[in-house]
Amino acid sequence: MAAIRKIGQIRHFIDDETAAKLVHAFVTSRLDSCTALVYGLPDSFITKLQLIQNTAARLVARTPRSQHITPVLQSLHWLPIKKRAAYKILLMTYKALNQLAPQYISDIVTYYKPVRNLRSSNKLSLTVTSRPSTKFYGERAFVYAAPSLWNNLPLQVRSSITVSSFKSRLKTHLFNI
Repeated sequence: MAAIRKIGQIRHFIDDETAAKLVHAFVTSRLDSCTALVYGLPDSFITKLQLIQNTAARLVARTPRSQHITPVLQSLHWLPIKKRAAYKILLMTYKALNQLAPQYISDIVTYYKPVRNLRSSNKLSLTVTSRPSTKFYGERAFVYAAPSLWNNLPLQVRSSITVSSFKSRLKTHLFNI
């Protein structure tokens, strides 16, 4: 990516904080622009995006290519691309459930309400629509992906009261898995 190359050319003139700001402005903003569309793509597509993120992380942290990237990403508090996509979908789901998202998204996700009293009644689970007709495209749709990802979260994360506590718990959970 040209932006990484340009930042790399001036890297020795700028401090770490400025480098991080430049990378966020020109690289991660582009990686995040369509992150929800990345969810469910085959690894061959995601690998290309992950390489861009890895290069940007190495540039910010001043680490050589021979060093493993996972500790670098963790020190920068950056989620890998796959987990980043799940994070964005789950954040939008949380906002939709708490009426902080547009109405058309809030209408898609609904809490699971069994007809009788079950142990699963208070788990804050979402209603999962029926299986999609196409595996590749259907499971990537928000209407299916959001409840699937949400129902796999621990109850502690799902029951967060504020958006900031949800973000913090979700990011911690995604780093741990």
